[in-house]
Amino acid sequence: MRPVAFAAVLAVLGAAPAAWADVALMAGQRATPLRGEFNSVPVLHSNQPEQVTGPGILVSTTGGQARAENGQMLRHATYTFNGDFGIHAHHKYYPSDASRLGGARQRGTLTIATIAINNGDAPVTLQMSQGSVKNSFEAPYKVDGLMGVKVQGYRPWNAGPGDATSVQMLRGKLDRKLPEQITIPARSRIILFSTNLPARGIANALLKGTSSGPFQMAVVAAEDPKSDADLFAVLDGQQLAGGRIYLDKVAKINNGEVFSRVGGVAIGDAYSAAISHDLRTSPLHVPFTTTSRHHFGTGENQVNRLATRMRDSSLDNVGTYGVRYDVDLNLIGSGNHRLMLSHPSIAGRQFTAFRGTIAITDGQETEELHVGMRSGQSLELKALQLREGQPHNLRISMVYPADATPGHLLSVVPEQQLLALRQKQTMMQVAQQPAQPALMPVAPPPPIPQQQRLGAGAVLQKTAPRLLPYGGWPNPAPAMLDPARPYQLMRHWLNR
Repeated sequence: MRPVAFAAVLAVLGAAPAAWADVALMAGQRATPLRGEFNSVPVLHSNQPEQVTGPGILVSTTGGQARAENGQMLRHATYTFNGDFGIHAHHKYYPSDASRLGGARQRGTLTIATIAINNGDAPVTLQMSQGSVKNSFEAPYKVDGLMGVKVQGYRPWNAGPGDATSVQMLRGKLDRKLPEQITIPARSRIILFSTNLPARGIANALLKGTSSGPFQMAVVAAEDPKSDADLFAVLDGQQLAGGRIYLDKVAKINNGEVFSRVGGVAIGDAYSAAISHDLRTSPLHVPFTTTSRHHFGTGENQVNRLATRMRDSSLDNVGTYGVRYDVDLNLIGSGNHRLMLSHPSIAGRQFTAFRGTIAITDGQETEELHVGMRSGQSLELKALQLREGQPHNLRISMVYPADATPGHLLSVVPEQQLLALRQKQTMMQVAQQPAQPALMPVAPPPPIPQQQRLGAGAVLQKTAPRLLPYGGWPNPAPAMLDPARPYQLMRHWLNR
C-alpha cells in the first residue's frame, strides 16, 4: 500500500472514521429497527455437533440422559410437540475411523435419521406440508459458489445442501421422497425420514408439518444400519454421537463468550416485519437477520429463543437456519432507487457470508434471485422507479440457509448514492495497489545501414525481403514476434 496516495484519497473523499463503517453503503447514515416478531412454532434443531465423527444420538426430546464421548452425562432437550412443528438438521460426517474416509477405497456412509415417538395410548398422525432433505453429493457446492446475483429459474441454482433445502421451503414444496402423511401407532415409534451421508459430505434437512396429538422426536446417526431396528437401537443405547467439541466450553457458552451450535428446540420458524419510510427524507436501512454482535446500531437481535437445549448447545438459535423471513416495505419517494443487501466487513477475515435464494414481490409479480455474497459486500437486488405520490410496496422473503452467516442489512438508497460508493471503492482499490516501478529510458532504434537506404526515385529490387516486426523495430525479442507475421509480410512483398 502507498501511504501517501492512500492519505490523498482519504482527503479527497473527506473520509471520517464513521465513513468506513462495517457496511460502507450506510456510512454516515443510520439504520432503523424492524421490530418484527417470530411466530410460536416449535422447531427441533440438530446442529450440535456439526461435524459428526461416529454413531450415536445427535439430539433427543425424550426424557432421560445420554453419555458423551468424554464420559459426561448430558440430559436430553426434553420437549413434547403437539400441533404445528418444524425440523432442521445440519451435519457433516468426518469419521474418526480413517478407513471410512475413502480415497482409494469406497467411502463409508452415515445414516442420519429422525425418529418420531408416540408415548400415548392413541395413534398420532403427522401431516407434512413442506420440506426437503439433501446432501452435498445431491446438491454440490459450486466451484465459484454462484457468487453475485442471478435470476433463479424453475430449476434452482443449488449451491450446497443448505441452499437446496431452503429453496424448497421458500416455495412451500415437499420433496417427493418425503411422506405427506404418516401415523405413529400408540406406544410406538417410526422413522420419519433418513438420509445416507458419505464421508466428507454434509447433509441438511428442513421440514414443516402438523400433528394430531402429542409426540416427541430424536435425531440419531448410525454407520451401516441394516434396518430400522438398528436405528432404534442407537436411541436405546444412550450414547451421544462423537464430535461434541464444546463440552469443555460450557461455562464460556453460558457467559456469552463462545457461540456453540444449536441442539434443542427453538420457538419460531418464521419472522415477519413491516415498515413505512419516506425516502425523500433519508435512505432506508433495516437490519435483516441481525445478531447481538451485528445489529447496525439498532440494538435489535433477530434471533429466536430456545425452549430447551442440550448443555453444550448455544443459548439461542444463533444461526437462525431454516427460519423464514418476510419483510414488507412501504416506500414513499420519487426517482431511481436501488434495493440492496449487505453483509458487514470483519477485520482480517473474508468468507462466503450467504448462499441462498431471495424472493422479491413487487406488486403482483414475484421474482426469485440466487445470491452469493462475501463478507463486506453490498449487492444490488432490484432497481426501483418510484413516482411522487404513489406508495411503492415490496415484500422481501427468504428461508435462511445453512452455511450462511447472519447479520445482514437491507437498504433502499438513491441511485446516485450507489454510484458515489462505487467510485469511492474504485479509488480505494487504486490507492491500495503497489507502486509501479519507474519506466526505464528506451534507446532509439539503430540507424538503417547505408546499403539498405532508398533515395528519391530509387527502385526497390525483388531481392530477399527484410522482415520488420510491428512498428518497424529491428531484432525484437522472440517472445514478441507473431510466428505468422513473417509469412504474411513475404506474401505481401511477392504480390507487389
